Amino acid sequence: MDPSKLRITKASRRYPVPILSCRGRLAGVGIVDNNGKFIATSESLSNGIKQSSQANQTITDAMDGDQDEGNFVTVDGNKYYVYASPLQDKKSVVGALIVVQNAGYIDSELTGIWTSVLSKLFIQAFLLSIAILIILRWIIFLPLRNFVESLQYTRQGNKKKTISKVFDNPFLGPLMKEVGNIQQNLIEARIAASEEARLRLKKFDSPWTTERLKAFVTDILKDRKIFVVSNREPYVHTKEGNTIEYHFPASGMVTAIEPIMQATGGMWIAYGGGNADKLVVNQNDTIGVPPDNPFYTLKRVWLTKEEVTGFYDGFSNEGLWPLCHIAHMRPVFKKDDWREYVKVNEKFAKTVLKEIKNEHNPFFFVLYFNFALLPHFIKEKRPDATVGIFWHIPWPNAESFSICPWKKEILEGMLGADIIGFHTQLHCNNFINTVSRELEALIDLEQFTVTKNNHRTSVKPFPISIAFSKRSSVSLAEQETQSKEALKKLGVKTEYVGIGVDRLDYTKGILERLRAIEIFLTKYPAYIEKFTFIQISAPSRTDIAEYKNFTVKVEEEVSRINNKLRKNSWKPILFLHKHHSHEAIYPLYRAANVCLVTSLHDGMNLVAKEFVAARDDEKGVLILSQFAGASRELRDALIVNPYNGEQTAEAIHTALTMRRSEQTKRMHRMREILKSYNVYRWSAEFLKTMIELG
Repeated sequence: MDPSKLRITKASRRYPVPILSCRGRLAGVGIVDNNGKFIATSESLSNGIKQSSQANQTITDAMDGDQDEGNFVTVDGNKYYVYASPLQDKKSVVGALIVVQNAGYIDSELTGIWTSVLSKLFIQAFLLSIAILIILRWIIFLPLRNFVESLQYTRQGNKKKTISKVFDNPFLGPLMKEVGNIQQNLIEARIAASEEARLRLKKFDSPWTTERLKAFVTDILKDRKIFVVSNREPYVHTKEGNTIEYHFPASGMVTAIEPIMQATGGMWIAYGGGNADKLVVNQNDTIGVPPDNPFYTLKRVWLTKEEVTGFYDGFSNEGLWPLCHIAHMRPVFKKDDWREYVKVNEKFAKTVLKEIKNEHNPFFFVLYFNFALLPHFIKEKRPDATVGIFWHIPWPNAESFSICPWKKEILEGMLGADIIGFHTQLHCNNFINTVSRELEALIDLEQFTVTKNNHRTSVKPFPISIAFSKRSSVSLAEQETQSKEALKKLGVKTEYVGIGVDRLDYTKGILERLRAIEIFLTKYPAYIEKFTFIQISAPSRTDIAEYKNFTVKVEEEVSRINNKLRKNSWKPILFLHKHHSHEAIYPLYRAANVCLVTSLHDGMNLVAKEFVAARDDEKGVLILSQFAGASRELRDALIVNPYNGEQTAEAIHTALTMRRSEQTKRMHRMREILKSYNVYRWSAEFLKTMIELG
C-alpha cells in the first residue's frame, strides 16, 4: 500500500478529530493497514496500546463499518481514549488513522465538578436550614417555650407569668388564647380556694389540703423562708450507661415531708449520694425539684467516703439506730465514728449558715437522728433562727440510752432546738426522763419543756401522717383493672393476696412475718395454692455488715419456706428485692386482701397509713404491730405482737375470713382518721408550735 495514495474519508473530513486540539493530553498517533498492523506511529505511542485488544477492536470496528469509532481503554492501569478514523483509496478502506489521548483527567474533572456542585448544594441547604431554624425559633419555639413556662407557673400557683404576650402569634395565637382563658379561670379558682383556706385557718379540725397549708404558711411565716435539713435527699439521680434517671428513696420521713415542701417551697439541704447527683446540679450545688415540675430547691452537700462510713454507716446506723429501736441488736460505738458524726454535723451547719447569711429570722426543720448536734450549732451562731427537730425514730427508755458514750453531747445538741418532736407521747416521756437522768437542767413536766443555759426547749408529740385525699381521681373500676394487671405482671393468680412493704431492715420484723405466714399455711392448709404473700423490700444500708447478713437471712428464709410449701407452680412468698415507686405499689395495695406491718419497734410506720389511704373501696384488712406508732391511731387494725408467730398467723386467718361489712366498717373509721389528720395538718401543727415558741 502506498501511503501517498491514502485519503481521509468524507466522514473524517466532515467530523474532524476533536481531541487533536487538546494539547498536553495526546498520548500518540498511528496508521494501521487493513490487516490491523501498525505501519506508522508517533514515538509517544506505547506498545501497550498497540497490543491492547480493546484498542484493536475499536480499529477493526472503524474499518469494518467505514465510520469513525472511539472507545475508552485501560492499559497498564492508565485510562486512554482511542479514536479510529478509516482511510480509503479510490475504491475501499485500506487502513485507519489512530489518535490516542490520555483520559485520566476526565474522572478527576468529573469528581471536581460533582464536588463543586455538592458543595454548593450543601451551602444552600445549610443557609436554608439556618433560615428555617430562625423562623421556627421566633415564630414557633419561643412562643411555645413561653407557653409551657406559663402553664408551669400556673400549675405551681405562681401568677408571675401569663401567656397573653403570645396571643398575637399568627400560627399559635388562637390556640393560646383559648388556653389563656382556661389558665385565667384556674388562677381565679386558686385565688378563691386560697381565700376559702384563709377563712378556715383557725379551724384545725376541718380538712387540710395543699392550698390550705400554703395559705397557712403564708399567714404565719410572712416572708420567712423554710429550710429542711436531712441526710436522705428527696430525689436521687443515678446514671446507667448514658442515661440519667431519678427515683424517690424508700423513706417514710421523705414520703411525709416532700408534699410539704411542694406546698410551701423553700430549700431542702441533704447529702447527695446518687452517682449522677453532681452531674445535674448547678454551680451552687442546687437543683429544682421535682425534676419534671420544680416547686422547691434541693441543695446537695457532698461527703467523702470516710465521712459516710463513719457518720452514716457507723455512728448513725450501727450506734444510734439499734440503740433507739431496742430490736435486740447490740449497738456499736466507735470513737472514730463519733468524730465523723461531729464533723459531718459541723459541715452541714456551715452549709446552712452560709445559705441563711442574708435571711432574717430563718425557719429550720431538722430531720433524722443523723443531725442531733445540728440544732445547737445553728442556734449558737444564729440565735434569731427558729429551729425544730423531728426525731422520727423511737426514743428509748433512759436506762437503755445511758449506754451511749456521748449521750450528754447528743442531748445538749438536740436541746439547741426550740422544739423537739416525737411520734408518740411515750417517746416524749422517755426523752424527758433521759434528760433528767443525764443533764443538769430545769424540767417543767406540766408544760413538757427543758430549760438549759437560759434556752427553753419544748418536747411534744406529733404523730406524722401522709398526704391523704378522701377519694382518688381514678375510678374504682379503673383501680380494679390496674390491680389485676399488676398481679398478672408478677404472675400472681391466687384468690387471696397479702402484701408487706418495707426497707430491708431488721427492725421491720420481716423474718417474724415470714415465719407467721409459714405457721398460717401449716395450720390452715386449705389456703395452699390459694394465698400468695408479696414482700416488697427496697435495699437499705447495703454497706453495713449487719444489713448484708440480714438480707441473706431473709432470702434464705423465703427460699426455705417456698421449698417446704411449694406445690405445682405455686409458691407462697414472692420476694421483690428492689426499689418500687408509689405508682407501682398502690395497685398492689388495692389488690391485697391483707397488709402486714410487723415492726419490732417503729416510730410511726407510714406503710400502714399508705395501705389504708389506697383502699378507696374500703376493703382489705390491716395487721399492725403493737410496737409501731401507728397502732396508737389505727385501732381498727388487727393489732398483734410480732414476736408471737401464732398470734400473727391467727390474725391472717381472721383477716381472710372477715365479712365484707366488717372490713368496710373498720377501713372507713381508719380512713376518717387519716382524712382528719393528714401530713398537711401535721406540718401546720408543727410549724404553728414552732412559731409560737420561736
